[in-house]
Amino acid sequence: MLKTTIKVSNINNLSDARYCAGMGVEMLGFSMDDLSFEKFKEMRSWLAGVKVVGETDSQDILKIIDLNELYQPDYLQFSNFQNIAEIQKIGKPLILKVDFATANLPALFQTTKSYVEYFLLENSDDFGIVDDAVLSQLDAWSFQYPILLGFGVKESNANYILEQTQLSGFVLRGNDEIRPGFGDSEELMNILEILETDD
Repeated sequence: MLKTTIKVSNINNLSDARYCAGMGVEMLGFSMDDLSFEKFKEMRSWLAGVKVVGETDSQDILKIIDLNELYQPDYLQFSNFQNIAEIQKIGKPLILKVDFATANLPALFQTTKSYVEYFLLENSDDFGIVDDAVLSQLDAWSFQYPILLGFGVKESNANYILEQTQLSGFVLRGNDEIRPGFGDSEELMNILEILETDD
């Protein structure tokens, strides 16, 4: 069991999917833009007890509707907040991906909060870190909104971030396989292991 809600994004191989499900990860994300439906279907058939998130960065509402019809995820993750009212009509719980570096987040949170299950906070600034100033901001926002933090989470700071904020959880990333059954998932595994609880 894990101390907080965890979503692992960009799952593209069965090794990561099964490991994460076994560790108690609540949500597994699959890119509907990049992952073939055949490969997705094969991986999904091995999974039980985990929520499947269909991820898309498409700005085309009709394409998003089509992808949802094909992949049939439990949750829909998207970044096109302009069409959020239309996307809500699809009838799936929504995860809205927003950019910490560029978005007007207070306004965005306020205008879209009634539509979404979670906000996924990513950072287009590759040098973006989670320091005390960022933690203070995250704490203020997470008091009001359901936020999953998708940047700056490391083995060394994951527990500290949880202690200092009221975040709903973290979003980590899956890794490509080097060859079948072998991938570079050490960092992901280490973070999940330190978030394990004995309860």
